[in-house]
Amino acid sequence: DQQRLRYSAEVPILKDMGDEVMERVDFPPRLKGGKSRIVTIQAPLPLGLVLGEDESIPGMTSVDEVAAEGNGAAAGVKQGDIVRAITACQTTMETPTWQLLAGGIGQPKTKRFMYSVDGRPLEEVLDAIGSNRMDVQGRDVWLVLERMD
Repeated sequence: DQQRLRYSAEVPILKDMGDEVMERVDFPPRLKGGKSRIVTIQAPLPLGLVLGEDESIPGMTSVDEVAAEGNGAAAGVKQGDIVRAITACQTTMETPTWQLLAGGIGQPKTKRFMYSVDGRPLEEVLDAIGSNRMDVQGRDVWLVLERMD
């Protein structure tokens, strides 16, 4: 149980009916040596972070710089953190059945969900972070980070 708590986090998960519920999600360690842990941080955009691809492990996004006065620093993001998951937003067209029958085109709806960045290209990770600007509720970005102790 101790190990599971070290490498898991409670994050908002989007369910089929559009409800967001808090669930514990496991993140197997990417950093060797067993001296890391998973942390979650919430911060508003802009985060004030410079992200990069970690050269030691392909497909791993690292925090290369943290602006001292930025929202990320104020929330506790640290240089050297590894980004494991983030919230992202996507807009889709929702069409009620009665509108389909009447030939309607539907209404745009924005959904926010947790997005695993493990193995994803840096450009995709940056786009996912930026997509949080579409959140109609203006909520903070959730970051799931792996950090050395």
